[in-house]
Amino acid sequence: MGETAAANHHHHHHGHQVFDAYVPPQPAFKCFDDDGRLKRTGTVWTASAHIITAVIGSGVLSLAWAIAQLGWVAGPAVMLVFSLVTLYSSTLLSDCYRTGDAVSGKRNYTYMDAVRSILGGFKFKICGLIQYLNLFGIAIGYTIAASISMMAIKRSNCFHKSGGKDPCHMSSNPYMIIFGVTEILLSQVPDFDQIWWISIVAAVMSFTYSAIGLALGIVQVAANGVFKGSLTGISIGTVTQTQKIWRTFQALGDIAFAYSYSVVLIEIQDTVRSPPSESKTMKKATKLSIAITTIFYMLCGSMGYAAFGDAAPGNLLTGFGFYNPFWLLDIANAAIVVHLIGAYQVFSQPIFAFAEKSASERFPDNDLLTKELEFKIPGFRSPYKTNVFRVVFRCSFVVLTTVISMLMPFFNDVVGILGALGFWPLTVYFPVEMYIKQRKVEKWSTRWVCLQMLSVACLVISVVAGVGSIAGVMLDLKVYKPFQSTY
Repeated sequence: MGETAAANHHHHHHGHQVFDAYVPPQPAFKCFDDDGRLKRTGTVWTASAHIITAVIGSGVLSLAWAIAQLGWVAGPAVMLVFSLVTLYSSTLLSDCYRTGDAVSGKRNYTYMDAVRSILGGFKFKICGLIQYLNLFGIAIGYTIAASISMMAIKRSNCFHKSGGKDPCHMSSNPYMIIFGVTEILLSQVPDFDQIWWISIVAAVMSFTYSAIGLALGIVQVAANGVFKGSLTGISIGTVTQTQKIWRTFQALGDIAFAYSYSVVLIEIQDTVRSPPSESKTMKKATKLSIAITTIFYMLCGSMGYAAFGDAAPGNLLTGFGFYNPFWLLDIANAAIVVHLIGAYQVFSQPIFAFAEKSASERFPDNDLLTKELEFKIPGFRSPYKTNVFRVVFRCSFVVLTTVISMLMPFFNDVVGILGALGFWPLTVYFPVEMYIKQRKVEKWSTRWVCLQMLSVACLVISVVAGVGSIAGVMLDLKVYKPFQSTY
């Protein structure tokens, strides 16, 4: 650990300094853990529930499209591969919760903490950069998804009124602006991500729309009486040879996005009680939750593909494969909007925190940063406190994500780029590197070679998926004019 890292480290947990030297007498142990924090109470079940709610989200919506690009053979196979890689890397990560010894080593509270304490400062900076880029991208992806869903509600009602005669074309821009304004207001709420019921609401919503999507797929398949789709996916003729290749790559990114949650695993592990050691509990929890998630994803993706075949829409619930029952679609899309409004904040909070911390360290005496402004809000007892930098930065962040979303409102492409960006570095590279360092795996030993091969293979997948998705954006931009795309 470098000089600065050690200094930061002490500074970071200055509240728990006492416990390093002083071990309290036995009875006091009951309510605190070895790091002086309140006793953790999590079990395999709570950890699994947290993982499942963290994972199952808007990634589900593009799975039917992804399978349609790959076909009945490669589609489920690729999903299985991703789930196994995620399972393996989660196992590696669970050994990184404590630096050094698995039972008594120093705890890392977040993924970034683990990277900092195991791999050191330089890799920590790179990891941070990738993480913040990823979060920024997620904010854009969510803006697109939420506005498409708002628009779908509007369209499905208009469609219903006209009895299907009016195609109801409309622009997504007003909806993106509505979403942006909402997020600007919410981003000013202090500690929004700490509101305990947010995650419960998000979990309920994501299950609601995933289940509706699945149910509609099953019903549609039953109505068709056949499983649509082909063994090799969308046929050349419907798309050109080059498009087929790009779309196949992009589908990899979409599936990777659906599995991108290794970043929250350490935080979830931090809620688990010991003994048995946290890593044991966590390994059980990841097995269970990844099994459930994969079955669920396979069902959603396969049923969507079986229902629509090669015409599977990029976003299952807004692609107008389903017209009726229109009220059920409206419920599902409303659930998506509610989920994404909350999720947007949860994912952008780390960026806000980072920006505000960096700014106040760089300009400690600047009035814009330090001067607290107070506003009396009618109906609230305590005044609302904020500062200029906070208001300006958060507003401009939301405005930026909204403008980018309006420039390229392509859900699949953006999701593919995100999946590609996050998959190799965060799900494979850092966990593998940390594990090698933690377990002192010898260079060129069989284990080391296998780990490196896994890493390289995943790097290739990530690069390919990224290139495919960027190509997708380019192709789409040829068809759509920025700021004028209608659906």
